[in-house]
Amino acid sequence: MPTAYRRILLKLSGEALMGEQAFGIDPAVTTRIAKDVLEIQELGVQTAVVIGGGNLFRGLAASAKGMDRATADYMGMLATVINALALQDALEHIGVTTRVMSAIEMRAVAEPFIRRRAIRHLEKGRVVVFAAGTGNPYFTTDTAAALRAMEIKADVIMKATKVDGIYTADPMIDPQATKFDAISYLKVLEQGLKVMDATAISLCMDNKLPIVVFNLRTAGNLRRVVAGETVGTTVTA
Repeated sequence: MPTAYRRILLKLSGEALMGEQAFGIDPAVTTRIAKDVLEIQELGVQTAVVIGGGNLFRGLAASAKGMDRATADYMGMLATVINALALQDALEHIGVTTRVMSAIEMRAVAEPFIRRRAIRHLEKGRVVVFAAGTGNPYFTTDTAAALRAMEIKADVIMKATKVDGIYTADPMIDPQATKFDAISYLKVLEQGLKVMDATAISLCMDNKLPIVVFNLRTAGNLRRVVAGETVGTTVTA
């Protein structure tokens, strides 16, 4: 089956792993995500993942309550490593060879991020999970996703969310919100649409890297996006 993309970067929020829980990691959800990834691996698509940590710790929220911002951000980065290991475990349970690469060195649990090595893993058909964001405070995991996608020369960033694309307003709150099938980077920035933060969007805009925002909770959506079907919202120039 022909695919629209050869190499993708999947951006998962930490909240995606919670399922219906208020906190933590739901093993049933990590298994479901792993099966979605297996489906596209079987199509020959090279897959990298950047994962957030919001289900365990939110650096921004902690700094708003008085914690030092840099310290809070580092704690958030460590939370992403926990999530990356949970996802690696789920993937390997169903037979997908996976490598976790961390921007903060912790050799006992993850490889250090080395760009050329990451590309080599992808070429060998392994899923690479990038943990610990960019390794720097003040940068979100969205920005990490844009950066890593550029470094590994991904064809697209696939941003998995709870809604089926980008809307004029939050569809959970505003029933009048309408969905965009396609939108430009500039419009996203001008209208302050909460897709990814401005740094990530600007990075993608400067390097002409398309973003597809889609609903991860709909089974088979990842495969449909990869096949080039019109799913969610595409952000391009």
